[in-house]
Parts: sequence; C-alpha cells; structure tokens
Amino acid sequence: MKQIGVIGGGAAGLCAARHILANQGMVPILWEQSEKIGGTWNYTPQTGTDKHGLPIHSSMYQNLKTNLPKEVMAFPDFPFPEGDESFLHHSEVQKYLEDYAQHFDLYPHIKFSHHVEEVKPIIKDTGPPSWSIKVKDLNSGEFSTTVCDALLVCNGHYSVPRFPVIKDIEKFKGRQIHSHNYREPSPYAGSRVVVLGASASGLDIMLELAPYAKEILLSHNLPVPVPSDLPSNVRQVRGVVAASENGFIFGDGTSAEADVILYCTGYEYTFPFLTKECNVTIEDNVVKPLYKHLIHSAFPSLAFIGIPFQICPFPLFDFQVQFFLKTVTGAYALPSKEEMDEFVQKDFEGHCNFGQPSKHFHKMGSIQWPYNDQLAQMAGIAPLPPVVSELYKAVSHSRRSMLMSYKTASYRITGLTSFERVK
Repeated sequence: MKQIGVIGGGAAGLCAARHILANQGMVPILWEQSEKIGGTWNYTPQTGTDKHGLPIHSSMYQNLKTNLPKEVMAFPDFPFPEGDESFLHHSEVQKYLEDYAQHFDLYPHIKFSHHVEEVKPIIKDTGPPSWSIKVKDLNSGEFSTTVCDALLVCNGHYSVPRFPVIKDIEKFKGRQIHSHNYREPSPYAGSRVVVLGASASGLDIMLELAPYAKEILLSHNLPVPVPSDLPSNVRQVRGVVAASENGFIFGDGTSAEADVILYCTGYEYTFPFLTKECNVTIEDNVVKPLYKHLIHSAFPSLAFIGIPFQICPFPLFDFQVQFFLKTVTGAYALPSKEEMDEFVQKDFEGHCNFGQPSKHFHKMGSIQWPYNDQLAQMAGIAPLPPVVSELYKAVSHSRRSMLMSYKTASYRITGLTSFERVK
C-alpha cells in the first residue's frame, strides 16, 4: 500500500486526498495546520497570528462573494447545490468543501492542528525518491516523522503578502495594510484611501470601500483604465512610485494626499518546510523546476497543486491531481528529466517571446483550457465540457464592462456547450 502525503487541507489538498483514495493501493495522509478544512476559504476575523503563533493563513474578508459563478467553479465530479445565486458568499464555498470532504469520507485521513516543519527527499538507487515529512502536533507539541512514497504540496499561495518597493515609504504617516489583513470596510469611513493594484482583490475591495471612504484612488499600471463605470468617489491613477508624509506620487507625476494605502499587490509563493535537498527555487515568481507547472522534474514523486493563477481553480486542481497520480501508478510514463527540463525551458521562452513578463509565467487566463485538456488527455480522463470555458469567458467580459453589477447575474448550464442567463 503506497502512502501518499498531502500538505494542506484547502480545496487542492482535499481534491488530492479524494483521488488518492479512489486509487486502489494508495492511502492519503493529509496534514492541516488549522482545526478546520478549507484553506483560504476558512474565514477568520483574526489577522496576524493564531493561538499557536503561526501566521493567519486565510486572506478571506467578511463580505467576499466569488468572482466566478458556481456553475464553473465546482469540481467536475461534485456540483454545487442548486440555488438561485451564481456568485456565492465565501461561507457557502466553505460549506461546499466541507460537504465534499464528508461525501468522499476524507476526514479519517486528515491530521488537524499538524504543522509540517521539514520535508526531505530519501534518494533511492532507482526510481523517484520517497519523502520524509517531519510534523509538529500543535496541541501536544510533539514531533513525528512520516515517510511517504509521493507528496503533493497544497499549501496555497494567497497567504504571504507581497509588498512593492516604494521610494520614501517610511515617511508616510498614514496607515498601511495589505489585502491579506483586510476584513471589513468600517475602519476606512471618511478616509482617503489609495488602493494599489487593480486585479481581482483590488477591484473588489475598492467597490466595498466606496460607500464608506471619502475618496478612493485606484492606483495601477494596467495598459488602459478599467473600462467600467465606477463609484463617483473613485478615480484611477497610475501606480505609486514614491511617498511623502501625507500622500503619494504616481507614475504620471501627479500626487495626492491620502490617509491609508491598501496594498492589493498579490502574494509570494513560499514553501518554508522544503529543505535545500528538495532543490526547489522561486525566481521572479516562477517556481522551478516544475514540468507542466506541476511535477518536480528531478524528483517526479513531488507535485505542487494549484501553482497557476488567473484560473478556474477547483477544476484545474482536479486535472492536476489526477494526472500526477497516473504518473505515480505508472499508468502514464513521464519523459526523462532532460526532456521535461527542455519542455519547461521552451515553454518559458515562448511565454517571454510573446511579450509576457517572466513573473507571469504561472499566469494562465485563456491558456488554462488547453492546459486542462492536455492533462485530461494524458491522464485518460474526460475533459471539461466546453460550456465551462464559454461561461467563464462571458463572465470575464461582463466583469470588465459592468464591474459594479456583474455579480447580480445568475446563470444556468443548459448543455455541454450552452448556458443561459436567468436573471
């Protein structure tokens, strides 16, 4: 019986455990540092550190609703419950993940309040390594070590904030906060707020702050302004380049006074438990050396689930997990290390030649669909029905042009390639 380790009990880790259990001859052991499953969906009003002194993992805020409809968000084998709303409150996604864990009987395999301290490869004469995982039981304080035949790292990448370098930021007398620690809008009442960053969280938090704040400066370096109506007290400015005691200077040379800067500037990939022997590096936001953004090319018994961003996450996790497990069982034979590295290098060069910055190598957007299809084909499993990508694209267009109202829509899938808007 192969023992397969899983680090993290969020959506990716649960998906990993579910498919490991579905493979005869495999059993999962999943370590989760908190007392509940859910990962980033496990909302807490707390910020800073938890009762064990560990950094709070979740970046979820009180009023968050999904920016994707439930009709495309679900795992392929586990639909969301029927309901009138397409864009769900985060608590409904948490409940969905709890139902998923219950349905597939995952709880007996989860070790809650267990913090992974150290991961080391155990090199063998032939074949990929086994893995030594040292874990601390946070309740008893005791350490234990488990050896696994393969390991799936599912620790998420929305928990360690990334901060930009801003000239003279130490002079700014106002408040600085990262979206990781944002929970609700009332502390910003009457304030002049710079929201730095106009990706998903920046736009969402800006809309939530608008009824409370005196003024919001949406600061970003997108090639064009956000092409949607925005609240009347919001104006768009270029990215922040420097700070003063009471405000900021922007990339176009203009300046404005502000009371708060709210960094919606993303997160770092981080794997503090991996020892040097694991030979994993992060260079300019690229995790290396990963074949298909997923499998360690030198140690192919190690996989990282959910590294890509700007994706429909749960279905992508599902395809990644199933493909990796096919390689573990031998049902799919991976190329040699040299061939995998060459593939990654060509993929990376193609990305850069296409005019994309290297730091966006894991950013997928529209290429997630051929990526998913390729994983499905290699794993010998059914691909996603085309309607998922079609609805995803329709909602992306709606979000761009009707940012303030797109979440009021509801959708229904009517066939493999068709959907309808029902409100």
